Amino acid sequence: MNVSEETPGELRAASKAALEWINATQVSHYEITGIIDAEDTVARAREGSFELGLVLCDGDVCAREQVVVQRSAEGFRVSAADVDDPLIPPLLEPPIGVRTGWLNAQLDKHKFVVLVFYRGLW
Repeated sequence: MNVSEETPGELRAASKAALEWINATQVSHYEITGIIDAEDTVARAREGSFELGLVLCDGDVCAREQVVVQRSAEGFRVSAADVDDPLIPPLLEPPIGVRTGWLNAQLDKHKFVVLVFYRGLW
């Protein structure tokens, strides 16, 4: 799994549609902080329907979401994808770029922060 913090131009509209769908269905305020296997996804996106892996963060909660994106006359149709990959947990540690901001925000609120690492997650 390779996570890109930058959304490729070819995936921006589809990623935005996926984010809006996820936020509406989960009643959340996620922001995209990473695209999983962006280069491979760009190649599959040219073929039509494709799976899009997103790393999303909402405050101090980050999650991996896998969706199916289909082009339609109105733009994009998004639905949940079946994920059977036990190597990628649904809840993730924040990507490096998000970590710094999160830590700074927590230090503004508290005198200190304790980070607990467990099996590679914090």
